[in-house]
Amino acid sequence: MSADVGPARAGTVRVLSADPPALTLVVGPDQAGQRVDVVVGQAPQVGSRAEAQRLIADGRVEVDGAPPRKRDVLEAGARIRVHPRAPEPSMLEPDASVRFEIAYEDAHLIVVDKPAGLVVHPARGHATGTLVHGLLGLAAAGGEDPTRPGIVHRLDRDTSGLMVVARSEPVHRRLQQMLRERRIERRYLVAVHGTPPPAFSIDRPIARHPRDRLRMAVVPEGAGREAVTHVRVLEQWDGVAFCEARLETGRTHQIRVHLEAAGFPVLGDPVYGRRADRRGVERQFLHAYRLAFDHPIAGGPRIDLEIPLPHDLALSAARERTRANKSP
Repeated sequence: MSADVGPARAGTVRVLSADPPALTLVVGPDQAGQRVDVVVGQAPQVGSRAEAQRLIADGRVEVDGAPPRKRDVLEAGARIRVHPRAPEPSMLEPDASVRFEIAYEDAHLIVVDKPAGLVVHPARGHATGTLVHGLLGLAAAGGEDPTRPGIVHRLDRDTSGLMVVARSEPVHRRLQQMLRERRIERRYLVAVHGTPPPAFSIDRPIARHPRDRLRMAVVPEGAGREAVTHVRVLEQWDGVAFCEARLETGRTHQIRVHLEAAGFPVLGDPVYGRRADRRGVERQFLHAYRLAFDHPIAGGPRIDLEIPLPHDLALSAARERTRANKSP
C-alpha cells in the first residue's frame, strides 16, 4: 500500500480546518481480497480498525470515488481516499500537585514511574487528581479518548511501576501498534501465595466476570479475549513465592486474574487474593519493574528501563525473607 497526501475533492465530506490532510491509499496485490475497514485501519494516520469503521460510517472514506461499506472487499489497484479526523481536545485541567517520577523522557514520549494509589485516568469516583491530570503539564497527547491523552497502557491504581506515555498523535498510534504486535516488553515483580513450579505460562482467555462487573475472570475458550502470562519463580519464601511475570498480552487485571486461576493468588490483593492472609501487605504485591521497546521514531534509541521495588514492597520482601530464614 502506497500513500500520497493531497487536497480533498470539494463536496465529498465535511472536513474541518483542524483535521489532518486527506490521505490516498493504493491497494497493493498483497491487500487484494481484504475488507476496506481492515486496510484503512492499517494506515498509521488512522491507527485502528475501529477508527476506520467510524470514518467509513461518517462518510470520510471513498473507494474509487464512491462511499464503501466497511465489509466491502478490495481489489488490487483500487484507490482509497481517507479524510482522517483530528482528535477531540481534552477539557481536563493540568494539576501540578499530582506526584510521580519520570524514568525517561524525550520530545516524543515519557516513561512514568507511577506510585501505588494513583489512578491513571479519570473514571467514576476519580474526576480529578489522576496521573493524566499531572501529565497534561508535560505535553502528553494522542489517542481517541480526550480523557486519556497520551495513555498507551494502564496500571491498576494500587500497582506501581513503569508506563509509557505519548506526546503526539503519531507516536501514540505507533506505540499502540507496537503493543498490539507484542513489541513492548513488560515485566512485573509479584509475590504470590503457594509454591508454584519454577516456570510456567498461563494461556487462558479473560472477560468481565459474569456476576460481578467490577471483577475480571478466566472464561472458556471463545468467550473472552486472548490472554497470555509467563511466570518464573525468583525466590521461594515460607508459603510465598517471589516471581517475575511477563505479559504477552495486556488485559485488565491480567496477572492478578491469571495467578488466582492458577492457584497462586497475588499477596495482598484485596479483590483476587486471600483477604484473611495478607501477611502485613497493604496492597497487592505487584510492581511493573521493567519496560523495554524500540523507540517509535525511526533512528531513536532502544529504551530498556528497570526500577527497583518501591519502599513498601521492599520492606514486605525483607520481612518474608526473614520469616523464611527462621523457618525450620
